[in-house]
Amino acid sequence: MASSLSTKPFLGALSSDETLRFGSLRHSDFRSTVLHISTSRGSRSRTLEIKAAGSTYGNYFRVTTFGESHGGGVGCVIDGCPPRIPLTEADLQIDLDRRRPGQSRITTPRKETDTAHIYSGVAEGFTTGSPIMIKVPNTDQRGKDYSEMSMAYRPSHADATYDFKYGTRSVEGGGRSSARETIGRVAAGAVAKKILKAYSGTEILAYVSQAHKVILPEDLVDHETLTLDQVESNIARCPHPEYAEKMIAAIDAVRVKGDSVGGVVTCIVRNLPRGLGSPVFDKLEAELAKAALSLPATKGFEFGSGFAGTFLMGSEHNDEFFMDEHGRVRTRTNRSGGIQGGISNGEIINMRIAFKPTSTISRKQNTVTRDKKETELIARGRHDPCVVPRAVPMVEASVALVLIDQLLAQYAQCQLFPINPDFQEPLQLPKLEQSGIPL
Repeated sequence: MASSLSTKPFLGALSSDETLRFGSLRHSDFRSTVLHISTSRGSRSRTLEIKAAGSTYGNYFRVTTFGESHGGGVGCVIDGCPPRIPLTEADLQIDLDRRRPGQSRITTPRKETDTAHIYSGVAEGFTTGSPIMIKVPNTDQRGKDYSEMSMAYRPSHADATYDFKYGTRSVEGGGRSSARETIGRVAAGAVAKKILKAYSGTEILAYVSQAHKVILPEDLVDHETLTLDQVESNIARCPHPEYAEKMIAAIDAVRVKGDSVGGVVTCIVRNLPRGLGSPVFDKLEAELAKAALSLPATKGFEFGSGFAGTFLMGSEHNDEFFMDEHGRVRTRTNRSGGIQGGISNGEIINMRIAFKPTSTISRKQNTVTRDKKETELIARGRHDPCVVPRAVPMVEASVALVLIDQLLAQYAQCQLFPINPDFQEPLQLPKLEQSGIPL
């Protein structure tokens, strides 16, 4: 059997009667990613390819993120964006500035401007319908800060599991496990939020509802009237000033000790069209949970009544229906969190995402090295003492990517032919001159 290496991705499996002999291939040979194999069945050869997985989300609005924390830059490619949407780099920069490091004393001190550049898919200020490539350069890398961590695994970080899976890893900054990867999501999410707002008036707002042991009572925030200005009024991104100060104090207290704390981000969605989502495997809440839990440092997801709903009886938990003044079916309460049967019902969607304490801390911890020796580690580098203030725009972006994909799916499947007006509502198209889309 003959074999040769090329640079194409490596995917597939041999059938049971095929035998692969690696011969004199060295370990270093597998840094190339494809193996061409001649089998015992004759001269016919097969190319087995393993394609890179896990960096793309969406079916209709497809987003692929790329780049690493200490590489040349990070970004995304958006495929499936509708044409003729007004879009500039400034539209992206608003949310990227909310996400960027070094913005306050309770975030990582790494200094990056996170300036976005659009390389394709936009002409004369409007999307063309072709793939949109967005890149943000890295400008403040300090690879030497990771010299100890090149050998010793950081407890509760992805260092060890990346080695377990790939047999190699990018040491500086954690590579793809770094939260810097989320720049691509936030940039793509800004595009998605713009389309959702123009199409149906949909608003996505997230805020910090818990930092360590400081918990903001739910009844202190009115989800009907909550504004972005309220969220952005302080560095904790908590819309209640009194609790914001308590959160900042809690984060400061651990920051000066070289430690970290976790927290919870609450996210709401207003004015989402009814009917988004699907039964069974592709339920809307399942897609939202997948997107949210794919963010770094997430540990939990709940929507609506969440785990607290388990303490109620059905008669207490059910959201009773009524007819509003516009003749629309509504619910008097919203313990369902705006989703029933995996499908949006037109009420406010609300969810909560739990984030663990930042793994990389500057306190001594026990660990092991890559060559399996026990040791102690004091991690260096620049890291957030609490990730939740900067996680707010990341959560919004992740939710937006789910919703724009679901909106396009609903339009393709259920709005292609005339709807049943007895039950269905049209996905409201705005007047073109009002949305800024050229005629």
